[in-house]
Formats: sequence, structure tokens, C-alpha cells
Amino acid sequence: MLTRRSPPTPPQRVVFDDRVHSASIGTLATAFCIGGALTLLAFTTARAASNGRMAGPADGAPLMRAPLQVVAPVDLQRYVGVWHEQARLPNRFQKKCTGAVTAEYTLLGDGTMQVINRCMLADGRVDESAGIARPAPVAGQPGAGRLEVSFAPDWMRWLPLTWGDYWILKLDRDYQVALVGTPDRQYLWVLSRTPQLDEATLQAELDYARSLGFDVDKMERTGR
Repeated sequence: MLTRRSPPTPPQRVVFDDRVHSASIGTLATAFCIGGALTLLAFTTARAASNGRMAGPADGAPLMRAPLQVVAPVDLQRYVGVWHEQARLPNRFQKKCTGAVTAEYTLLGDGTMQVINRCMLADGRVDESAGIARPAPVAGQPGAGRLEVSFAPDWMRWLPLTWGDYWILKLDRDYQVALVGTPDRQYLWVLSRTPQLDEATLQAELDYARSLGFDVDKMERTGR
């Protein structure tokens, strides 16, 4: 006797929904990232606690450094002339300078200043570079000692990247000693009208720079 068999049931078709699949992957990825971040935070906190302190910046560094303030107002008519560098934070622009360094400023008719930097090289030659400095306005502080300096060719000075910050952070009433730096605290110079500044005055400038958050332990004495 033959038995009639029912035809096999066709397999159900699985519908692939891109939106659902993508959402699932996104959810898993987010959970993984958050979980990893929390695990790393817990590990860092636990390790710091085992050392007897909470995680934070390097020893001696403040949790937050206040934005630098500049001298205001600065009379550019009195600021122009020759300044002798006394100390500086190391920088790539002055790697070849082994002796005396000077900066000469001349006020121009349009309110900018011509800048001529000179430094003594190891072989006795003098290296010279010429640039321009222009005031950078500060709201509510007319005449503030915030300048921008460029040593790029004239045709390139329209590019913002060719200008660097030049902030006058400290200046005595007689315009004889100046502390100049950048807001990121990576560059710093101590300038004086005299070729050799007495040690006590120089140290006072360095102490003040330290209070502003500069790493003065890395300062190089110019030509010494």
C-alpha cells in the first residue's frame, strides 16, 4: 500500500534588516567602549590609591593654570630700541646661538614694529633675522602688551600660521627689564636694556615666571 507523503515544508526566509543589524552593532560598540573606559578608570584609580594618592597631574603642577595676563598699557614708543637676552627656554629657533643675543625694535608709521634679532654663533659669526611685530587687540585693555611676530616673507604673512605670540608678561616702570613669553608657556625670554643683568634681578624674573607656571628649571642663561 502506497502512502502519500506531504511535500516538505520550505524553510522560512530570514529577512536581513540593515537598520536593526547596524543598531545592534552600534549598541554593542558603545557598551564595549564605555565598559573599557570604566575599567581603565577603575584600574588607574586603584593603582593611584595603592600609592597613597589620587591620580592627577605631575607633582607640583596645579590642577588648572590660569590664563596668562599681559602688561597693560605698554607704551611702544618706550619699548622700542635694543634689548639684550639674559635667559630663555630652549627653542629650535636659537639652537645655534651660543653667545650674546639681542632684539632691536623700531616703530613704523603704521603702528607695527620692525624686529631684528641677532645672535652670536660658535664660530664668531653673527646670525641675523628680520621680521615684523604687530599689536594684537585685547578687549577692555587698550595698549595691552600682546603682540604677534612674523619672520616670514611679506607675501606669506597673510597666513595666520606665520605669526607667533609675543606676550609682555612683566615690565618694570623704567622699561629696563622685560619678561616675554607665549600663552602655552612653551617659550620664555628675560630681556634687559643692559648686556649683563645682575643676578638678583634675573632671579626675581625667573621666580615670577615660575609662579606663572613656566618650567624655569629648563631656562638657559644667554652667553654664559
